[in-house]
Amino acid sequence: MTALPILQFGTSRFLQAHADLFISQAMAGGQAVGPITVVQSSGDTARAARLAGLVGGYPVRVEGILDGAQVRETITVSSVARSLSTASEWDEVVRAFVQDTAIVLSNTGDSGFAPQPSDTGAVFDQSMSYPAKLTLLLRARFAAGGAPIQIMPMELIVGNGAVLKARVMELARGEDAFQRYLEQDVTWVNSLVDRIVSQPLEPAGAVAEPYALWAIEDQPKLIVPCEHPSVQVVASLEQIEALKLFVLNLGHTFLVEHWQAAQGGPDVLVRQLVQDEAALTALKTVLSDEVRPAFVAAGLGAEFDAYVATTLDRFANPYLDHRIADIAQNHAQKVTRRIAAMLDWAVAQGDTSPKPVLTDIVARNKETT
Repeated sequence: MTALPILQFGTSRFLQAHADLFISQAMAGGQAVGPITVVQSSGDTARAARLAGLVGGYPVRVEGILDGAQVRETITVSSVARSLSTASEWDEVVRAFVQDTAIVLSNTGDSGFAPQPSDTGAVFDQSMSYPAKLTLLLRARFAAGGAPIQIMPMELIVGNGAVLKARVMELARGEDAFQRYLEQDVTWVNSLVDRIVSQPLEPAGAVAEPYALWAIEDQPKLIVPCEHPSVQVVASLEQIEALKLFVLNLGHTFLVEHWQAAQGGPDVLVRQLVQDEAALTALKTVLSDEVRPAFVAAGLGAEFDAYVATTLDRFANPYLDHRIADIAQNHAQKVTRRIAAMLDWAVAQGDTSPKPVLTDIVARNKETT
């Protein structure tokens, strides 16, 4: 086995076209990383074909415009050596976690961290949240000798590593020795990921834009999963997080609101929306009038303007069929994380200018968040 075997929770098309692809390219270049064991944590039997299709090699189509040049290529991703399901193979997941894993990746969806009634149970229950399942696995590793391990959540949550650590520490309350292990021998990494992955391929694979970023916040004992042009180690994620969450992600969620209000069909694409004058004008207006003042207050006006231009180009990518209905999944949670969070962030930067459109969106979605 190579130097950095990875256990990955989540089978999303995003991971397929992002971390799994980067690690595949690093492995092909001779780097001592991988292979990846993918774990399906949802227990969704409808995704069994996808789970099996990840192993051995699957295609990722990269299509779009990069630096003014057309990019259309298909990359075979071969970093996944094995797949497991928590629902049917929990004992083997435990063994792999305890004995074979150096780095843990996760992307469990917008609701993956949400606490569940079963989370406090002492034995495995499939209905547990991802943090609760991770706590059981870390407890088993600790009991087996407590080898160090690195945990790298990739969920779109600000301070995702710190948030996940706090929840695991909460679930381990009263277990002093285990908590010391979690503090001293587990490296909890904050990271931010960015790539538009517009559609799945069957049984596995995806279509993605050329742009990609995996920004990883530096800290003592950090192990960088691989060297790759899209992987950046930064002193702080704050600026990148603000731009990503409050421009690109907020822009997507704002377009969902526009689409819902217009009662658009299920096959409407993001690029079609930004080709519509009314939708594009509404998006540009909310970004300039309600979002930009916060970035100006933070001293990031120039960075905001450049990122907005890049984002609008990405939204208009002529090759990606990015369905707005896909973005609309878990919409209320996304409003909380992207729009309500931006309103709070703006105040923290000293921006108290009125933001009526965004405030109204938060109010409309508050009852279901």
